[in-house]
Amino acid sequence: MKVVALLSSGIDSPVAIHLMASRGVEVYPLHFRQDEVKERKVRKVVKKLQEIHGEKVKDPHTVNAYEVQAPVFEKLKEIKKGKWTCVFCKYTMYIVAESYAKKVGASAIITGDSLGQVASQTLDNLLVISTATKLPVIRPLIGLDKEEIVKIAKEIGTFEISIEEEPPCPFVPKFPVVRAGLGEFQKILSQVKDKLPRGDL
Repeated sequence: MKVVALLSSGIDSPVAIHLMASRGVEVYPLHFRQDEVKERKVRKVVKKLQEIHGEKVKDPHTVNAYEVQAPVFEKLKEIKKGKWTCVFCKYTMYIVAESYAKKVGASAIITGDSLGQVASQTLDNLLVISTATKLPVIRPLIGLDKEEIVKIAKEIGTFEISIEEEPPCPFVPKFPVVRAGLGEFQKILSQVKDKLPRGDL
């Protein structure tokens, strides 16, 4: 089985990849590049995971967040819906992940979501975000708390890489939506639709 995994420079997503690779799954990491520091950390994390899992973990595929996602975020600001940025951030990631999955023959998307941990990971928001793809979205960490995730990260050697200093996300709004309603989301989606990433990235 092949899967595409959303991989950030943080603690959680490397652990999600580790857990899936441990089950014999081939993982194709996908990273949305914001800056050189985060991308360098991601490459170090992947090397660490490859030391454990070999060819089960592929080299990361990187797309430019400023090209792929920023136009959507700018449109949200323009229509006074900037607080929806985190929701649309993940939504656009799923669109690109589905496209990449088709290219590599993957049948699911893996994320490092842990329920309620950040703005995009409430149940309401996960429901809305998941409408971006027809592929199953697997969340190996969904029921784990941060301490449990950190413990695994330390065991596999990715924790020290993940906590290296990095620039903050340049897109996160001051007050992100935490209870996204599907009806309102669809109205906003219709206004930003022409800014969404194409399926051929």
